[in-house]
Amino acid sequence: MKSSNNHINQRGRILIIEDNETMRQGMAAVLNKQGCYVVEADSGASGIAQFKQSRFDLVVTDYKLGDFNGIEILQNIKSIAPETEVMLITAYGTIELAVQAMQKGAADFINKPFSHEEFTFKVLKILNQINDRNRLERVSDEITYLRSELEVKFNFGEIVGDSSAMNKIYAVLSKVALTDSSVIIYGESGTGKELVARAIHKASARKRQPFIRVNCGALPENLLESELFGHERGAFTGALKRKKGRFELANHGTIFLDEIGDISASTQLRLLRVLQEREFELVGGESTVSVDVRVIAATNKDLKALVSDGKFREDLYYRLHIIPITIPPLRERKDDIPVLITHFLKKLSVELHKPNLKLEADALQALAGYDWPGNVRELENILERAAVLCEHQCIRLSDIPPLHEEGLMNHPSLLEGDSLELNSTLGRIEKQFIEKALEKSNGNKTKAAQLLGIKTSALYYKLEKYGFIGEDWQDSTPPGL
Repeated sequence: MKSSNNHINQRGRILIIEDNETMRQGMAAVLNKQGCYVVEADSGASGIAQFKQSRFDLVVTDYKLGDFNGIEILQNIKSIAPETEVMLITAYGTIELAVQAMQKGAADFINKPFSHEEFTFKVLKILNQINDRNRLERVSDEITYLRSELEVKFNFGEIVGDSSAMNKIYAVLSKVALTDSSVIIYGESGTGKELVARAIHKASARKRQPFIRVNCGALPENLLESELFGHERGAFTGALKRKKGRFELANHGTIFLDEIGDISASTQLRLLRVLQEREFELVGGESTVSVDVRVIAATNKDLKALVSDGKFREDLYYRLHIIPITIPPLRERKDDIPVLITHFLKKLSVELHKPNLKLEADALQALAGYDWPGNVRELENILERAAVLCEHQCIRLSDIPPLHEEGLMNHPSLLEGDSLELNSTLGRIEKQFIEKALEKSNGNKTKAAQLLGIKTSALYYKLEKYGFIGEDWQDSTPPGL
């Protein structure tokens, strides 16, 4: 057996099984001129062995071989890869044989002797059908992927920030985008690692090709390998047909591997091979798939520490760590908070049909003083909740939901002066909540008590405690008195 080309052509990959050397070489020469990648096999056994080693779009086989007949070759090929087409060549052609071959899945057949023109016409017709089918399958797979992506809510519309830390990142991105080198993005959850990956892709020469994301930390090991590399029919229970993996979908584009620090040792090994050789096998398959994909990975973990602990392969680490980018947490670039707020409020104004949403100064001060352990994602979520619940175009401090405990000490309205005495601090907080409840209920104490989750009688006690009695509130007479 031998290959008639030394490179893979996009026209089609063809395996010719023919024990007549002169005829086999003649067919190969004809197909070479058409730009096909051709591999020759001089027997049925060698042809099937070759097919198991590599994928082909079309198998052209003689019907009468020394060890197999054409129907047996057809059945073997279809059992390994049902999507591969088979064309039979015979000098013993009958209607019965043609019907039998077609019933078992043959794409076409041709009778000896035949001209170069007839042979070329039949082969190219099959290849065109295969290419059309592959395009439809790719579109279908991409639509399925994009539909799943629509179910994911991205908390960022674009990279936003004008701090010195972000300007340094922009400078790096402009250089990184011009290369095909692997990139590893470090950063806490919510800092916008995926945004950075998408920005690199959109500024690169691959921008018109797919950008495919995979959350490696959200999938169990066996499912992750199937998602990344695809699987053959019957590879496991429920694998009813061949499925393309994310690497195959990302061919000529970019694949973004989020939470790369969570993948298992076996997945690390398979990923290393893709980075080194640009090829892989489907789960449950033996044929090799070649891809041209740029890999961008991201993690919120210290990969170097994982390498030291033996939990991450050192060779894979260095393959990924060619261009490292670290996204600083929001607490380290607080200058960007006002810019981010303006950006998100513009976005929310459109989404919520609340034009010209603004933020009062004391609310801005509270948000600017918070450390944001959830980073930019948490900031957007807080603003969205406040925008949904607020009754005005201007978001007030009272519309801001309670921030996490980490930011409590920085909240200007909760700590006044230098006092850290617990009872007085809690009293000030309690009084603010009562004022907010009375404001929300338009002074109706029964409704205010319901908002606070306490009995009306308890509210009257607290009103007296904090000096509210005598003010112009509704229901001024306590119940039961």
